[in-house]
Amino acid sequence: MTNFTRRGTLVALGGALAAPALIRATPANAKAKMLGPVRPTHFRFPLGDFEVTTIFDGAVTLGGPHPIFGENVDAKEVAEFAESHNLPSDKMEIGFTVTLVNTGSELILFDTGNDGTQRPSAGKLRARMAEVGYAPEDVDIVALTHFHGDHIGGLMVDGKPTFPNARYIAASKEYDHWVGIKHKMVESHVVPLAEKTTFIGKDASVVSGIDAMAANGHTPGHTVFHVESGGKRLLITGDTANHFIASLERPDWHVKFDMDKEGAVASRKKVFGMLAADGIPFIGYHMPYPAVGYVSDNGSGGFRYTAASYQLFL
Repeated sequence: MTNFTRRGTLVALGGALAAPALIRATPANAKAKMLGPVRPTHFRFPLGDFEVTTIFDGAVTLGGPHPIFGENVDAKEVAEFAESHNLPSDKMEIGFTVTLVNTGSELILFDTGNDGTQRPSAGKLRARMAEVGYAPEDVDIVALTHFHGDHIGGLMVDGKPTFPNARYIAASKEYDHWVGIKHKMVESHVVPLAEKTTFIGKDASVVSGIDAMAANGHTPGHTVFHVESGGKRLLITGDTANHFIASLERPDWHVKFDMDKEGAVASRKKVFGMLAADGIPFIGYHMPYPAVGYVSDNGSGGFRYTAASYQLFL
């Protein structure tokens, strides 16, 4: 068996990499400045006759995964699980991804991101829409998966609707719950838009090719959206899963943000079981950006996440 060592490799390459004169930095190269980290902010792909764009609204760094993920299991188990997937066991990033679907007749926005005044590291939707090529005035419909602040924070700017020409879609069960407890952001961001909102029940059609389906548990009226055009399908899953490893490989683990823990477990298994069985791609609000991927059955009661690649463009 060959022993691959650094010295042996250099010798095998004829010593070229070991010659100091060949790797010495020139003055010009030595002065190149550091440019800092960068990440993509939008991603667009076709879906039949539709066009789908995901927009990165920003991210936050939190401690975890435990106890945010795996509330009902031992912290050591969660830490070892994270490390086995090359993830830190003491901190994590949660990103926020908003979706635009252009049907050719309507421009539909799914969720609205954060209020940037409350979360400076996010709330980038309006600026990034300009990069994408759309203005807030272009949005015809805003469909909301649920009413957590990172999904409704972008509905208003300085007390005025961000999307002045839009009508809105939301689950009546979701609205009734949050209005009933007089949630501050819902009262300031959602209630003023009630007259322009269509409140839906368990399942409903948004426009031709886009249907809403109940996936309750994360919140009382949490909703996912099935998109289909030209025989191509996609599911916008909102917060059915909040982490691409912990929520999918371990769907039974309780999540701090889920209001009905077991209801959320049931929705994860139902929604991602359907996606795995049918081979449908999905957009998850908190999946690693650009937040588009697939799941398959991992043989242990959960799912394995695979980020989408070139198959969306074929």
